[in-house]
Order: sequence, then structure tokens, then C-alpha cells
Amino acid sequence: MVLAADSTVPAISVRNLTVGFGDVEVLRQLTLDVRRGEILGIVGGSGAGKSVLLRTIIGLLPTRSGTITVLGTDLTHAPAETRRLIERRWGVLFQQGALFSSLTALQNVQFPMREYLQVSDRLLTEMAVAKLEMVGLKADDGSKMPAALSGGMTKRVALARALALDPEIVFLDEPTSGLDPISAGGFDDLIATLQRTLGLTVFMVTHDLDSLRSVCDRIAALAEGQVVAVGNLDAMQTSRHPWVETYFKGRRAQAVGSVAR
Repeated sequence: MVLAADSTVPAISVRNLTVGFGDVEVLRQLTLDVRRGEILGIVGGSGAGKSVLLRTIIGLLPTRSGTITVLGTDLTHAPAETRRLIERRWGVLFQQGALFSSLTALQNVQFPMREYLQVSDRLLTEMAVAKLEMVGLKADDGSKMPAALSGGMTKRVALARALALDPEIVFLDEPTSGLDPISAGGFDDLIATLQRTLGLTVFMVTHDLDSLRSVCDRIAALAEGQVVAVGNLDAMQTSRHPWVETYFKGRRAQAVGSVAR
């Protein structure tokens, strides 16, 4: 059963989640809530399980135990049709964009529309062009193949595809990785603008300190397979967990902070 929207119910609720590969447990009894309408940044060291958590929530990886509830529906035990209805309500931007190399930018954006919507080709084109323009691209960019796109344009096309079905939740996996500082800053601004304009809930895996400072309402830090700190930037800077303290108080963090001021 899909529940109606309720602002008091978290957009995403993960309880006691354990995920592993072979003898290795990547996530161990992890618990986390994502509030509706917030941008939550997920941060952690290499191998901490950030992308594993994202991929498990969207169903690409199996769980060993625990529950995942999205938009009021327990996906752990939901039948396939119910899960499919929930999947229509989120969009995903994977690392490096993950565009289909044999499709144009426009066709990439149209891909989820063709899967879920029964509309004419003309309307598909109009809708896809509108999404491209929404992320700061031109209609003419739709005819370009992925190989002809810059890194920043690739990320924007991938974001347009993630927004194709007007989702309530957007999952972003390292959205600014590989971008120069100016392009990364522009992409952060775009995410913040879209979140405010569309009322999105954003689940953003990132290692980018600038992104954490500029666009995230809250931050969840992962270490030892669990969430070891969660809160705003001030909460991160007062955390006594060794990894969190090093990450948010180290020389690189101080350099970013001095530039931000």
C-alpha cells in the first residue's frame, strides 16, 4: 500500500540496515532518516559505504537485514507493482552521469519517459527539451551524443534525465566529481535552485567540502559501516568522532572554510 504524502513522515527511513559482500559487511545495523524537502549530504571515507547505501535504497543491491521505507512505503516487503510505483517518484544521477553512449542527450532524457509514460513522440520531445532547459542547457544540445559533451554538460543531461518524471526525491552520487571548481560551484547552485523551486528531497553522496558547506541542510557521516554523526555543519565540526573531526577540521577543510568566508 502506498501512503499519502505526510510532511511528518521522513521521505526515506532506513532502520538497522546490514549490507555485505561475501564475508565483508559494508553497512552494519545502519539507521538514518532523510527529512522531506531537505538536501542531505552523505559523506565518508573511501569504502565507507556511501554509494552502497544509495544503491541499496534504490534496489540495486540486496540487504541482509533491516528495513528501507521510502515515501511511507516499506520497500523491503513491498510487492513488485508497489515498488514500481515508488520508483516512479524518484530520480537518480549516477557517478560520471552514466548516459547511454548510443543515444543522444535528448534520447537519454526521454528514456524514462518512454518506459513509464504513454504520450506522443512530439510531446516526448517537448517534455525532454523542457528538462534540458531546466538544467541550463539549450534545445540544440539535445542532438549531441554523450561523447561530444563536456563533463559539466554530461552531469546536466544526467540530472535532466533524473528529473524526467517530476520526482519527489533525487539521488545524486558524487554529482560534482570530475568537475573544475567553477563548474562544480555552478552545479551546486543548480541543485539548490531546483530543490527550492520543485520542493525536492535530495540524497547526495559527496566528498566535496564546498558542496557540503553551500547546499546541504544536514550531513550524515559514515564510518565503520554506520552513521557516526548527523546534523548541520556546526554539528559536524563539534563531533568527537576521529574521522569526522579529521575531515571537518583538517587543513583542507580549514582552507575551504577560509575561502568560503
